[in-house]
Amino acid sequence: MIVFRHADPRLPFLWETAGQPSGRWHEAGKGPAHYLADTPEGAWAEFLRHEEITDAADLAGVRRAMWAIEIPDLPKARPKLPKGTLRGGTATYARCRREAERLRKGGATGLVAPSAALEPEGARGSRVDGGLKRGPAREPKVIVLFGRRPDLIGRAVVDKGRPPAELLAYVRYL
Repeated sequence: MIVFRHADPRLPFLWETAGQPSGRWHEAGKGPAHYLADTPEGAWAEFLRHEEITDAADLAGVRRAMWAIEIPDLPKARPKLPKGTLRGGTATYARCRREAERLRKGGATGLVAPSAALEPEGARGSRVDGGLKRGPAREPKVIVLFGRRPDLIGRAVVDKGRPPAELLAYVRYL
């Protein structure tokens, strides 16, 4: 399966140490935890949400790498939390971290959850049918892999790019 991740173009596409800042699914010092999206739009939405970019004019200064990463399979673990918690703001992070820790202690090497950053309308992609058209909406997902992953192969899709301005309308901001 191919998943997507944005990154600072000066850095590798995955973390190698536990020195990663905390996120929804891990505490600082308990990484690495690799946050991946099932669509490029989902990866961009994560960036836009955390940087609080809401104005298309601010996109002009964005220079990020976008990576397509091959993973062998989706993790089997699914968090058992209410949808509002899974898709909530920073106030829900502590509950998500506890759930991720429970899953890790149970042997999970990763998890799959609904994207907290992207609305389903933003995960449509495109199709060609009498010209370029939007594809059908679907529930975007985030894939989190725990621990170092030197086995994964990433391919740089964009070296110093920015997300499309129309995506701003579909981001769930913090």
